[in-house]
Amino acid sequence: MSSTEVQPSSGSSVRRWLLQGLQHRPGRRTGPHRRPVPSHEDVPHKQHRWWQVMCLTGVDYFSTLGYQPGIAALAAGALSPVATLMLVALTLFGALPVYRSVAGQSPHGLGSLSMLESLLPGWRGKLLVLGLLGFVATAFIVTITMSAADATAHLLHNPFVPHWMDGWQVAVTLALIAALGAVFLVGFSEAISIAVVLVAVYLSLNVVVVGTAIAQVIGDPGQVTDWNNALRVDYASPVAMLAASLLVMPKLALGMSGFETGVAVMPLVKGDLQERIRGARKLLTTAALIMSVFLITSSFATTVLIPHKEFEEGGQANGRALAYIAHEYLGDWFGTAYDVATIAILWFAGASAMAGLINIVPRYLPRYGMAPDWSRATRPMVLIFTVVSFAITFLFGAEVEAQGGAYATGVLALILSAAVAATLSAWKRGRRGAAFGFGTIMAILAYATVANIVERPDGLVIAVLFCVAIVVTSLVSRATRSTELRVTGVTISDEVRRWLCEAGEIRIIANEPDDRDQTEYVDKAREAWELHRLRSAETLLFLEITVGDASEFESEIRVTGEERHGYRILRAESPSVANAIAAILLELRDETGRLPHVYFHWAEGNPVGALLRYLVFGGGDVPPLTREILRQAEPDAERRPLVHVG
Repeated sequence: MSSTEVQPSSGSSVRRWLLQGLQHRPGRRTGPHRRPVPSHEDVPHKQHRWWQVMCLTGVDYFSTLGYQPGIAALAAGALSPVATLMLVALTLFGALPVYRSVAGQSPHGLGSLSMLESLLPGWRGKLLVLGLLGFVATAFIVTITMSAADATAHLLHNPFVPHWMDGWQVAVTLALIAALGAVFLVGFSEAISIAVVLVAVYLSLNVVVVGTAIAQVIGDPGQVTDWNNALRVDYASPVAMLAASLLVMPKLALGMSGFETGVAVMPLVKGDLQERIRGARKLLTTAALIMSVFLITSSFATTVLIPHKEFEEGGQANGRALAYIAHEYLGDWFGTAYDVATIAILWFAGASAMAGLINIVPRYLPRYGMAPDWSRATRPMVLIFTVVSFAITFLFGAEVEAQGGAYATGVLALILSAAVAATLSAWKRGRRGAAFGFGTIMAILAYATVANIVERPDGLVIAVLFCVAIVVTSLVSRATRSTELRVTGVTISDEVRRWLCEAGEIRIIANEPDDRDQTEYVDKAREAWELHRLRSAETLLFLEITVGDASEFESEIRVTGEERHGYRILRAESPSVANAIAAILLELRDETGRLPHVYFHWAEGNPVGALLRYLVFGGGDVPPLTREILRQAEPDAERRPLVHVG
């Protein structure tokens, strides 16, 4: 189903501006003049070489070097290099294999959430996705706020910035977030060329900084000796170091960000489907290897060279350990150039996160019927995400280290969901060995996620708040949109077309299929005579709708014909009985030029219960719902199919 841009023509100028470029997905395309609807996979993208697309992922992934070494040093102290080494092992032998599998099974950029949705059909998959969206929102929102806070730290600690700005951490962070929102309100498109330049400059400067730091360590072996002695004082044996590293490693998990973004940008990789998969796997592997080298070397160098007190709040290395090295050993001018590059890539990481949020919401919630239609528009969502980012910034005081737990929670939850998807997929395809391997990774990630949440529950609190907001909004939206015509297309078989040509008036008897024996149809024909005075000789057509996955909000349906016990029966499958009947009636009208009649009998039962059955199971009190759907879909009463209830 395609998206078409709708320019709102009514309402205030502010409303028209907010909804400009609204991506509207049409509720129905029927009749002889309907246009073909391209699938999501057919939507064209400007494609690039895999290494260029890697840079787009890298603005999020590589930018964590701005704060990761400092957070690792605060969390683990002298043990930071060992704990970072374990994090790198989890990255290369855990997260990387999982996402290489995800890339092969979700080549259109839908990622692990889409895999879970398909592996767990029905409401189970939908509710799981809704829950995970809370963690997705946490990861992306905190990416925005944490990146802005770290950019502020690099700005305010620069020696050329006046000292009277020292207390402006929150104000400057809010200004950066506001500027990000303003850019998206005016209009922003991801520019890979900018990402390539930023990543190239930033990594080149990091090579110089880290190389200088390693050279300084080599030139003064006494510092390594001091670090080694500090380790031996605190930890009696290598086993104790590894155990302590395992305990502290979840705090460092923010250094694993970027994998979900890596599969999300797969449609931008040049080539056919198989080339796209190979390219995505190359970019994931290359990015992980580059980041692993930088994580290990930067953690070691900063731990050895920087006094621990400088990592603490108010210290010169707090949130900017590598920048501290750049200023200390390469001078303030080079350090300033490094600060500028770091601020730029951190700001662009926030832009990447904002773009990810804007793409995720229309991809899932409106398709579930669980968000208002205006959520497809960019500007209202930008305003909402900007306000939420302001609140998170105030909550954490724009402190980088304080947001580390929330960020790690979101990142770990996303990678854990990918591991679950990879495990279930491998098991379903009979690959028991792969399923065992992914299951082991899943268990390790589950430990890391739970350990991080237990020690720093703020990320879980934020994710739960997002989940509650999403679920409440979803339920209200699903209820208010329940009478929308949400069938995206109707296809009628040749046999049904022949029956329509032979019929005079089109008279449809709505029947809920049970045993489908002769007695059922005879009783239904008798009921049609008693309630509506319809004779079998009037070429009655029975219509039977089988409810498939009732959790789906939109669907395409195919109408087939079957002759059974002397009666002609139209059959279709749909998530909603009332929606399917309304769409079929409109299709029959457009195909034949005649107004069809549909005949029901009143159902017994509580109307509130019937409405809930309709929302959850697709059934309920069908006659009034069918009539209301038709009324909204066809405002001209003279062209509206007729509904009869007896």
